[in-house]
Amino acid sequence: MINRDMDIREKSIVLIGFMGVGKTTVGQLLAQKLNRSLVDIDQVIENDFGMPTTEIFNKYGESTFRKYEKETVISYCKQKWKIISVGGGAFLNEEVRKACLSNCLVVYLDIPWEEWKKRLHMLIDSRPVLQGRTLDEIRKLFDERQKIYATHHLKVTIDAKSAAEVADDIVDCLQSAWKIHP
Repeated sequence: MINRDMDIREKSIVLIGFMGVGKTTVGQLLAQKLNRSLVDIDQVIENDFGMPTTEIFNKYGESTFRKYEKETVISYCKQKWKIISVGGGAFLNEEVRKACLSNCLVVYLDIPWEEWKKRLHMLIDSRPVLQGRTLDEIRKLFDERQKIYATHHLKVTIDAKSAAEVADDIVDCLQSAWKIHP
């Protein structure tokens, strides 16, 4: 399942986790620390469509967004030396998951529900998947997605850590792995 044709140090790093966990923020720091470029998949899609994700969902529907998201993620997964931040729902797609796991190093940014819930007020307007849902429905979505995120190469728990601390943790883990797998 792992792409053996590419050196482990060259592989792109994919950040997964629930929406609002900090994938893009951590990704920016990680890109700086590892001298790589950051690809924020949602930003790429928004740039390509010329509108925010919420408008894409409203105008074209979630299925159009997810299809484009899948093609975009799979395309970037084949490239080297990237930090790829994927939207919270992208990894639910089996083709996306397989492409990420076989071509890249997948880092799961895990966050406990109570810690994530503190961020909800900042996310509700910009995340179409959250709009119109009760807190119980959001909790159910959070719990369901944890099962999908469980398949990864590295897990870093956020808790109350700063983005810089999380990026440092990832770098430390990667450097250890790179020493083990020369």
